Amino acid sequence: MTKNQRLVYIALLASQAVIISLIERAIPFPFAIAPGAKLGLANIITCMALYTLSTKDAAKVVAIRIVLSTLLGGTISSFMYSASGAILSFIGMWAVKKLGPNRVSLIGVSTAGAILHNVGQLMIASWIAQTWTVLLYLPVLSFIGILSGIAIGIFANYLLNHVEKLHYYRDLRELKRNI
Repeated sequence: MTKNQRLVYIALLASQAVIISLIERAIPFPFAIAPGAKLGLANIITCMALYTLSTKDAAKVVAIRIVLSTLLGGTISSFMYSASGAILSFIGMWAVKKLGPNRVSLIGVSTAGAILHNVGQLMIASWIAQTWTVLLYLPVLSFIGILSGIAIGIFANYLLNHVEKLHYYRDLRELKRNI
């Protein structure tokens, strides 16, 4: 993949993630038992970036998504929550993915990311509220995170296996890593 192709691919993934984030923000809270919980649909793009790009380029996709979605309809507090969750989630997804495909599937990587996203957001919430009792909300969010992480992992896995161009990028990345 040439440098221009890589940049265009990063831009396409980032723009898709921003659009998905904005659409998801417009959806009312889907979970009555967990106010503020979202499905995390933009993590589909994060999963695809992790499996088709280098770690540095996948991190660029996540950073662009966070900044642009905040600029297009967020606040400073939404940026803090989103960034903390996304950074912790990305690092965790990367680490779990490094265990190898024989140990953890894309669905497991996605689920780990969903749970860690909740942990990151609750850590910021506890810092803002000046109390650790906010973390008592973690079991509820973790349950929802597990369910949405599994669903997003299944969807991302389907896309990676059935979209021809994604095959090309994933195989190209594997070839570079083996050289």
